[in-house]
Amino acid sequence: MNRVTGWVVGAAVGAAGVSASVGCLAGTDPPKKTSFAEDTVPKPTAVAAAVEFDQERALKYLKQLCDIGPRVSGTEGMTKQQDLVEKHFKDHGATVARQEFKARQLSRRADTPMTNLVISWHPDKARRVLVCAHYDTRPVADQEAARANWTKPFVSANDGASGVAWMMEMAHHMKGLKTEVGVDFVLFDGEEYVFETNQFGGDKYFFGSEHFAADYAKTRATRKHRYEAGVLLDLFAAKGAVLRVERHSLEFAPKVCEQVWGVAAGVGAKSFKYEPGPDVLDDHIALNRVDIPTVDLIDFDYPHWHKLSDTPDKVSGDQLAEVAKVLATWVTTIK
Repeated sequence: MNRVTGWVVGAAVGAAGVSASVGCLAGTDPPKKTSFAEDTVPKPTAVAAAVEFDQERALKYLKQLCDIGPRVSGTEGMTKQQDLVEKHFKDHGATVARQEFKARQLSRRADTPMTNLVISWHPDKARRVLVCAHYDTRPVADQEAARANWTKPFVSANDGASGVAWMMEMAHHMKGLKTEVGVDFVLFDGEEYVFETNQFGGDKYFFGSEHFAADYAKTRATRKHRYEAGVLLDLFAAKGAVLRVERHSLEFAPKVCEQVWGVAAGVGAKSFKYEPGPDVLDDHIALNRVDIPTVDLIDFDYPHWHKLSDTPDKVSGDQLAEVAKVLATWVTTIK
């Protein structure tokens, strides 16, 4: 999630420096406002999916990723992470595809190689949902007060690594999860590949999700599968996280919002609050543009966002497990 304002009409910065945007998706008509009433959230009768999420193991995966150091797009750290993650998922029975591409950042003189990873469970099923996150780390810690600290290496534990670690732990459970839809875990490269942070003329964001969305749209007529819904994980795993409903998610994927927050209410997930949060620009924007209704699970008030202090000790095993209970139950209730 970032402060980029490529299609923003106006912006307001929240307590954690998170930009709340006002506007509409590029290339779309202004959205019809969706009414927001807490009593409209369905209260599902389905019991929580039987997933014994191992918090300690998930946190070990998180530390393993952060021990690599920065995982900036096109660097050795990213390559090490890609190899580790791909082997992990293949060892647990997933089908892993590398979606390789090159991107030219505005402030760079050459293209940068990037790779999205698509990890598929039950790849034979044509009806699918996706759970996604970015897995690259930012080259500059631009929210540090002292500019001299911007170029110090930081590991982005909650802002990126937590989504990967969550998926790595879920790999132990996905083959046994009874679903009528296939599930893809998608890791986006190039979300954080930003060096110049001037809000009104800086670098581009979201290379990975935009490439993924463009490829999905291009192959619409020939592909065998279609995505019915998606969930983006970003800044979701900190101790004390509060997951309110991001405004663009509500406007462009209202049914998915009702499903996910309804399941959360049904299984007693206390971090999910069915109340409005700000608008944010994030990887879900590109997916919604190509008719993959996707919601953003994001804590708007994470105080360590883009700071050196975003370290593994800030991530909560309880929070990782709670999100697992909600999303595992959600995918099993899709009929």
